[in-house]
Amino acid sequence: MLSWKKAKEFLVITWGTAIVAAAVFFFMLPSHVSVGSGAALAMVLSNFIPLSVSTITLIMNIFLLVIGFLLVGPEFGIKTVYCSILMPLIMGLFEILFPDFQSITQDPLLDVVCYILVVGAGLAILFPRNASSGGLDIVAKIMNKYLRMDLGKAMSVSGIVVALSSALCYEPKIVVLSVLGTYFGGQVVDQFIFGMNIKRRVCVISDQLDRIVSFVLHDLHSGATLNEIIGAYDNTPRREMIAIVDKQEYRQLMDYVRKVDPKAFVTVYSVSDMRYQPKK
Repeated sequence: MLSWKKAKEFLVITWGTAIVAAAVFFFMLPSHVSVGSGAALAMVLSNFIPLSVSTITLIMNIFLLVIGFLLVGPEFGIKTVYCSILMPLIMGLFEILFPDFQSITQDPLLDVVCYILVVGAGLAILFPRNASSGGLDIVAKIMNKYLRMDLGKAMSVSGIVVALSSALCYEPKIVVLSVLGTYFGGQVVDQFIFGMNIKRRVCVISDQLDRIVSFVLHDLHSGATLNEIIGAYDNTPRREMIAIVDKQEYRQLMDYVRKVDPKAFVTVYSVSDMRYQPKK
């Protein structure tokens, strides 16, 4: 029997898939801008195949779904089976309800901007739950797993060929918008997924390191690592503290470091993925 937790997860996935389908139907299809995705390729192919965009999307999703099962795993596949079938069904429903739908903005550039923002929100719901709306999203997920490539960049790489394919049936302006939309869309998706949860890796070398470590442990209630290091200039042994903090903690930590030791040496890195690997 399906638990409430699983049911709730599928409701959220349904919502994310509906957002992606709406972005495709209301912003991409009317403008003919092929922002790299499975639906975009289906739109191009619909100029040569006497089938609707939703039907072609479903056929491609099933094909790529098999690849997803083999390379990513059954959990990813189960969720994506649902999304891959649901998305073209929702698109087909839109095709029935709005058979002669025209662009809301009447401007391909504005359509691209709206599409990128709306589809980014939808994919940001799906990807963290190990799901995909199908199409090139599956390819991006595979590249993310095996090549350690950011999801946004993976989508840009896999989608650029689709964007260029629009040259087969659309004018040069649309092709250029398709390529630019594919690239910037990948960056926006990356921000949607990682930007809100990004943390900072702060490394501090200071004469007041004990006080700074105590502040991290007892005031920020965070963790820290101490490393023994040796300066290359004078071979003097020192200690370095490493702490992972969020944006608010980072501001508090920097204020404290400047207060107790203005001459402290600090380096900061952005961190978007942290994993604990237990011992086998």
